[in-house]
Amino acid sequence: MNLPFTIVARIISTEKKSFSVLIMRISIAATAISIAAMVIAMSFINGFQQIIADKVFGFSGHLRIQRFEPVKSTIAENTLISRSDSLEQLLKQNTDILQFSPYATQSVILRSGSELEGVQIKGVQDLAALTTLSPFLVSGKWPIVDSAASRLELAISSVTASRLNIGVNDSLYCLFIQEDGTAPRIRKVVVSGLYKTGIDVFDQVYAIGSLSFLQRVNKWDTSLISGYEITLKDPKKMDQTSEALFPLLPSGLTVLTLRELSPEIFDWLGLQDTNRYILIIVMSIVALINLITCLIILVLERTHMIAVLKALGMKESPVQQIFLLYGSWINALGIGLGLLVGLGICLLQQWTGFIQLNEESYYVSTAPVMIDPVQVMLICVCSLVVSFLFLLVPSLISRKISVSRQLQFR
Repeated sequence: MNLPFTIVARIISTEKKSFSVLIMRISIAATAISIAAMVIAMSFINGFQQIIADKVFGFSGHLRIQRFEPVKSTIAENTLISRSDSLEQLLKQNTDILQFSPYATQSVILRSGSELEGVQIKGVQDLAALTTLSPFLVSGKWPIVDSAASRLELAISSVTASRLNIGVNDSLYCLFIQEDGTAPRIRKVVVSGLYKTGIDVFDQVYAIGSLSFLQRVNKWDTSLISGYEITLKDPKKMDQTSEALFPLLPSGLTVLTLRELSPEIFDWLGLQDTNRYILIIVMSIVALINLITCLIILVLERTHMIAVLKALGMKESPVQQIFLLYGSWINALGIGLGLLVGLGICLLQQWTGFIQLNEESYYVSTAPVMIDPVQVMLICVCSLVVSFLFLLVPSLISRKISVSRQLQFR
């Protein structure tokens, strides 16, 4: 029979109303709150990072090959390049690339009645490029990208549509400003659909159209494009693939990762990692301080019991084990309750979406949740192990208690 374990079980089952019970419950509650906060924070931050990364990558791919222009803004209209069969063959042979698509961009002014709005048309060549955009379509359909289509169509963001006071199937005029200062080319187009990403840098800037539409209006050769957008099989290989492709590109071209194209978004996502670590550290410190304080109080309250056990011949180590087991039981109970509360709130958010956010500030209207079982397990296991190591310090107090001093007046 394990005597320390038996004594701890007896203490737990017999203590009902005492000061130590109150302290124990406070410690359990503090540990539970800390664990729940860590689980919720990790799951919500994971959700934010995943859904926003999916939005950004879905709209622009992971890599972009274009003309090397270091002084030009990342959202500025790209200088045209010629399509290259050898380059496209190289991209097809790269095992890390899922798909690539040529594109072109051009700044235009949209006019509907007396309303004007400046946007940048992003012209795509095939339906594969629109597949990654499909989650953002809120009404209507994507424009026809077939070069033989008789009707000119554009998909605009719901933000742009609101400013122009138009909807799906409404007509508007595109004014293509000419670099030589001549009168702008004007084309009538139909709004085929409305999209919304929730990210201002996309919704306020871009309209989606056909690459052939831009080539015909501007009388470009059919081989002229702004570049290639590349979608990878594994987004984690973004930097690795970029470094591998760059030396193989024709002179004058460069390959940019989406992190370089949209640094403000990725800086915001990186800030969430900092918030995550700060919260974990703070919650861990609070839980450990409460647990250590609780055990010190429990040891001091049971000095007479410790003296009696020592007088009956129990050695120092088993006495210390009693309080280690007691503290571990308190900690395990707090971790279990915190895990249930944390996962419960996360699952409730997944099912109901009761936590709403300002989409302009957070890029999403409902707080996203992604529960990572590995992270949750690490939180619980690490909390249990670290707290056990910290409990060694207050449990040493039991070794310092004098038998004669505690029993001389009993």
